[in-house]
Amino acid sequence: MDRAQLADFLRHRREALQPEEVGLPRGPRRRTAGLRREEVAGLSGMSTDYYNRLEQGRGPQPSEQMLAAIARGLRLNLDERDHLFLLAGQNAPARMLRSEHVSPALMRVLDRLDDSPAQVVSDFGETLVQNRLAVALLGDQTRFTGPARSAVYRWFTDPAERAHYPIEDHPHQSRFQVAALRGALGRAPSDPRRQEIVERLRKESEEFTGLWQQHEVTVHAGQHKTLVHHELGRIELDCEVLTNNHQAQVLVIFTATPGSEAAEKLRLLSVIGSQQLG
Repeated sequence: MDRAQLADFLRHRREALQPEEVGLPRGPRRRTAGLRREEVAGLSGMSTDYYNRLEQGRGPQPSEQMLAAIARGLRLNLDERDHLFLLAGQNAPARMLRSEHVSPALMRVLDRLDDSPAQVVSDFGETLVQNRLAVALLGDQTRFTGPARSAVYRWFTDPAERAHYPIEDHPHQSRFQVAALRGALGRAPSDPRRQEIVERLRKESEEFTGLWQQHEVTVHAGQHKTLVHHELGRIELDCEVLTNNHQAQVLVIFTATPGSEAAEKLRLLSVIGSQQLG
């Protein structure tokens, strides 16, 4: 780990990133070139003290997970991300189809969605980053580790995952989850993590095993969803999906018709979410 070079790289990338690029107001009193340290820490989901120590050249060696979070927070491209990992003494992640690095283009779109729940999801069903409203609507889906990072694994093993959907929608969602997993496996058949999820689910869930044997690959998810919030009840939302160039990640956006009951619930969700996150 080259602490001096890492600190210098972080500082220069922070100063080059402007508030408008990440959806933050500039404000009349801003004197810092680029972003403030606490803003980068917030965008990266870590404490300001931890980030400060890294930029001052006195922090511990960051984990791969922390480095990936910093790369997203600083909106690094793949070359910059790899350089960050090498300076921190870590091997740069392989540039596979299954890359967990969120492209700056998708992050820029996400940054501007402050009135709609939105999140970036890998084709493997792993939520990579969420905005504030998405966390308020669906919970923090980036906190999971191991097999539970995959939404399809949670769907068949964790009852809390199904609580976001009405019971009558569960059969269709089960088919969709299995078909999406088979499609993801087909795009990267040598990926051991995908194979592991399939093998674990075949042992742990009879429902999954029965659906897997049907060999469905495409089951339409639908552009209209009914989600269930623990305080606001059912919310009827439209679901739009934007795919990146490699189709390895998608930006999922939930919207409501202006003036509808769902739009009012999203407004309330913004208030509730702020209180919860606070």
